[in-house]
This record gives sequence, structure tokens and C-alpha cells, in this order.
Amino acid sequence: MNTFIELKKINLDIPVYDARRSFRISTFQYLTGGQIMQNKTNNKLTSIRALDNISFRLEKGDRLGLIGHNGSGKTTLLRVLAGTYKPLAGTIQCKGKITPLFNIAVGMDLDDTGEENIATVGMYLGMTKKEIEDRKEEIIEFSELGDFINLPVRTYSAGMQVRLSFAIATALKPEILLLDEGIGAGDAQFAEKAKARLEEFYRGLDILVIATHSDALIRQLCNKALLLEHGKIKTYGAVDAVLEAYHAGIVQ
Repeated sequence: MNTFIELKKINLDIPVYDARRSFRISTFQYLTGGQIMQNKTNNKLTSIRALDNISFRLEKGDRLGLIGHNGSGKTTLLRVLAGTYKPLAGTIQCKGKITPLFNIAVGMDLDDTGEENIATVGMYLGMTKKEIEDRKEEIIEFSELGDFINLPVRTYSAGMQVRLSFAIATALKPEILLLDEGIGAGDAQFAEKAKARLEEFYRGLDILVIATHSDALIRQLCNKALLLEHGKIKTYGAVDAVLEAYHAGIVQ
């Protein structure tokens, strides 16, 4: 069976305890973009309907861009797909390994050497020990760190840390990739070198789901787009049509 991921009527509520404080309610509403729902049996418990009746299906070759204003539910939907949040209702069916890549530097230990971090971050991102060992030399070579690979990461410049994180992240071979914004490649000189590697990385995916504010990135990477508004699907379909609907809504 080919890779696919299908959501049917997904609802997600996030509880807010002692929500009588207006600041707490407004903060959660801003973060999730959902609707406030008061619990009739418990005045101290309010929930935010962060996702409401979300349904779509992606198959091998699909690249979906999640579009919407801050708090519309894009990141929340990614975290449901990643398994971080469990839906209140609805079903998720999936064939293929899901790899969340919300921060390419996640798991990095500044006190460990670059080589030690290849193992740590690699395992955190779901690579096996054999995969890490097989790709270690290639990661080191691409990162251009030379002998610095044996020094603690805290001695690296910001650009060196980005190069190492980028080299590790793009050594992954995911089937279904979840991205919150794109993958940065650091300074201009390294970014040019990294462009071809990044294009190859994206081509190797079965399915991509990316949340981003960049129209250019959506058009470059995606063949489908989904516009979220207050946790609901407003439009789903071809990239240009969804982007047009999004910007028309902003103007109105």
C-alpha cells in the first residue's frame, strides 16, 4: 500500500483551568485561534476548540501547505499529525513513518562535541544507530566543520551551529515530513551550497506538510494548500486558489 495520511472529522479541545481570568482566556485563544467553550458543570473549566471538524487525505507525492493568520491552528494541526496532541473526536489513519521537524536544532547539547551531537540529534529525530553511523562522515563533510567537529558545540559560531543542524536534519530519509516553516541553511555562502541538498531532500519525501507564512515557499514546495481560520478549514485545494482566498480575506 502506498504512503497516505487521512484525517476524518478531527476535533481538538484544549482545557484552560480557572479560566475566569480574562488574560488567561485571551492568551490561549490567541495561541490556538479557536473558539471559547464554557463547561456547564464546572465554572472553573473552559476549553478552547482549537481544531473543528478537520478532514482531508494526502497520498504519495502530495505536498500540503498550511496557510492562515497567527493562531489559526496551523501549528496545532501539525502537532496533532505528529501525535503530540490527541484529538477529542475523529480519526487519523496513516501508512508511512511520520517525522516532525519543527526545529532543526532540537536536542543539541552545547557541552557535547559536534560528533556526539550527530548521534544525539540523529536519534532524537528518529534515526537508528546504524543510519547515524552510515551517514556520520557525510554529515561531517557537508557541515565543513573540520577539526571543530571534535570540540564542544558551545565553541561554535552561530553559523557553524546552523551548518551542523542543517547537515543532520537533511540526512534524514523521512516518508512523511512535518515542517513548521522551512529549513534555514545559515550564511549566504553555505546557503548556496545547501540549495541543491535541500531540493534533493524534499524530492525524496513521500508526503510533506508545511505550515508557513511564505507564499513563495508554498508555491515552490506544494501542490495543495489548506486555509485555516479559527481552527476550521476555510478553503482546501490548488495552491493559487487558496492563496488568493487567503489574501482576499485579509483585504476584506
